[in-house]
This record gives sequence, C-alpha cells and structure tokens, in this order.
Amino acid sequence: MEDVEIVVTHHERATVRVGEVYLKIDGDQARIDAEVEAMLSAPVPTAKILWRKPSVLALAALPGTPLGRLGEPSSASPAAWAAAGAALRLLHDAPLPPRPGPTPDQLAAELDAECAWLATNNVLPADIITRNRRIAETALRPWTPVFTHGDLQLAHVFVNGDTITGVLDWSEAARGDAIYDLATLTLGHPEHLRDVLSGYDTAVDLELIRAWWSLRSLRGVRWLIDHGFDPTAPGCEIDVLTTQARRNQC
Repeated sequence: MEDVEIVVTHHERATVRVGEVYLKIDGDQARIDAEVEAMLSAPVPTAKILWRKPSVLALAALPGTPLGRLGEPSSASPAAWAAAGAALRLLHDAPLPPRPGPTPDQLAAELDAECAWLATNNVLPADIITRNRRIAETALRPWTPVFTHGDLQLAHVFVNGDTITGVLDWSEAARGDAIYDLATLTLGHPEHLRDVLSGYDTAVDLELIRAWWSLRSLRGVRWLIDHGFDPTAPGCEIDVLTTQARRNQC
C-alpha cells in the first residue's frame, strides 16, 4: 500500500502524492481547466496529465529534484539555473494564452491594499513598507504581454543534473509581464540571477526585476499568513523586503 504524502495544502487547493502520482484538488474547476490548457500549450516540459475529474487533476511525478526552495541554499548547478532561464525564454516566445493576467492598474490597487494592511497590522516597520512600495511602483508600467507561468517559484522547476525535466503548477498561467516570471524564479536567490539571465539570453532591466521582488513580496505576505505559511522564515518574503529596503537606502 502506497503512503499518502501531503505536498502542500491551503484554503484554495491541496496537492498530495501517492507513489508516483500527484493529485491536485481544487474547488475551482475553471482553474483546473485553465491549468490543463496552459500545460498542453506550453513549449517546455511539464508533468504528464494522467486524468482529470471534477475538482481533481492527476499528474505523473517528474524525474529529478526541485531547482531549490525559498529560504534554503540551492544545490543546483549554475548550468541548471541557466537552463531554467532558457526554458523561460521559450515560454515567453510562445503564442499568448487566452487567459488575461492582472493589469498594472489592478496591481497598483492591490499594492495599495496590501501596504495598508501591513501597516495597520504592524507586520513590518513603516520605513520598510514605504521603501519597498517605492521600489515596487517601478514595475507598474505598460508591458508587452507574453505567455507567463505566473507562479514560477524555484520549487516548481525540476532538474536532473543540468537539464530541466519539467515545470509544475500552471494554475496562474496567463498573459503577463515577462519580468515577473524572472523575478519570481530568482526571489530570495539573487546570487543566481546572472545564471538565469545567461540562459534567458535577452537584455533585461535589473531594476525591474528588483521592483517585482518587492511587489511580489508585498502582495504575498498577507496571503501567506492567511493560508498558514510563514513569510518571516529566514530567506523568505520579509527578509527579501528588509534586504530590498536596506539596498534602496544605500
């Protein structure tokens, strides 16, 4: 009999592993449908879809190991990080998916709300919120939309040696800003940014990546707390915001 391993669970969805099968359970069927559509059209390796039923998506386990995890050192090689950048380049060059992502105006409204919540609840010192908000606002400009993964945490990228074996969790895939994917992949791991960009092989404004580091972190803290995660863990979102504020002060 196979053991059941809880991979991740929160108020919106849960993922469990049974042997070599992952089961994603999501009460939003439209989100599952959009994820499947994105996986089928993405020009990068994804997990094999075994079956889909209402509220459940079954995926085959990917070979290899995650590129890393937020808050922990990555043991992946520079070449593996570069391969992740190259995979992103393929994705961003692909035909646009039908699903629209958030607009700069929508993100600005979210930023207002999240900064107000952080201040009201004394989650962060006011100066750290203010400095990161100033940094984040740089990302809120018009962009040419591309096919974005939408939540490309390094734990969602699997590698075997220097090769990408697959990318997981396409539930947020949509038309969006290419820089957001690059920033999400390197959040908390700025030491690997150069490797990723070498594989991406396209000129990128580093200040926009830093802006998205602040914007993603400011938007994410309340969600993480509400869903049982700890953004105060070493190397995670609050550490990122503190580092960003100090850098901006210099």
